Amino acid sequence: MSISGQAQDKVVLVIHGGAGTILKKNMSDEKEAAYEAKLREALEAGYAELSAGKTSVKAVQATIHVMEDSPLFNAGKGAVYTNAETQEMDASIMRGHDKEAGAVAGVSTIKNPIDAAIAVMEKSEHVMLAGTGAEEFAEKQRVTIVDSSYFKSEVRLKQLKRVQDHENAVLDHDGDDRGEFDGSENEFNIDYIEDKKFGTVGAVALDSSGNLAAGTSTGGMTNKRYHRVGDSPIIGAGTYANELVGVSCTGHGEYFIRNVVAYDVAALMEYADMTLEEATAKVIEKQTEMGGKGGLIALDKDGNVSLPFNTSGMYRGWVTESGEITIEIYEAGE
Repeated sequence: MSISGQAQDKVVLVIHGGAGTILKKNMSDEKEAAYEAKLREALEAGYAELSAGKTSVKAVQATIHVMEDSPLFNAGKGAVYTNAETQEMDASIMRGHDKEAGAVAGVSTIKNPIDAAIAVMEKSEHVMLAGTGAEEFAEKQRVTIVDSSYFKSEVRLKQLKRVQDHENAVLDHDGDDRGEFDGSENEFNIDYIEDKKFGTVGAVALDSSGNLAAGTSTGGMTNKRYHRVGDSPIIGAGTYANELVGVSCTGHGEYFIRNVVAYDVAALMEYADMTLEEATAKVIEKQTEMGGKGGLIALDKDGNVSLPFNTSGMYRGWVTESGEITIEIYEAGE
């Protein structure tokens, strides 16, 4: 799916909140309304920054904050459990005009991992920091640190136990709630099925100076072991931005790493002279052929946006320069 910025008000901010088996028939009205409201809040937060003349990085940060602070998404507060019943979160940011980037991986005490990624980009000579070292650096940079209990959730723990029962490592946002939704905010993310699950949040923004930035944040894979890291903190795989385009991905991270998905979109546009729509379609086609499930959001310098995915749904939305917001969850026709 793509939208031409030349045929209408150009898009200045696009977001995703995870892709997977997201079916209308399995979505209660309350759950759907909750996701739509939080996606709208995220877009409004980022748009407010852009409207105030702030940079695309600031807009991405504000947008992702909203999703990291919500238990609805597999990032920050809603991060899923590892096999050891802990949280290990990853995030990255990239600024298009100078290709500066920052990332953190495997952090457990940083309230908003996107803040730590930005600190790495702006206040260090490095691109990626991991584990306790990333946490130590973040604390020195006055990034908000919280006790690990902040991330604890009975819903997520229940999710882990069910996954462990099936001896499956899965990603979030795939399947139905099996009738267990009780109306409380924390219950919204009981999304169970016995196959792969996809979470992660991301944003791409275009500011008034014409500069792009892309960011991604995730809690990773439910029941993951051995400090597994996916594509989200890897520049070129889960996140990429240059002067032409910004990209953030969500899905089965191992495939996004192997196909260098985010960079591949930019490379096809730069070297093969493809349009945004052509490049993103080609990249998702390659993912599908390899067996990688998921999707991506991409925004180019002219305000054109593309949001392709090969799952049955992806939480997504965008806002135009004039402030018009669009939110979608299901695939076309659902």
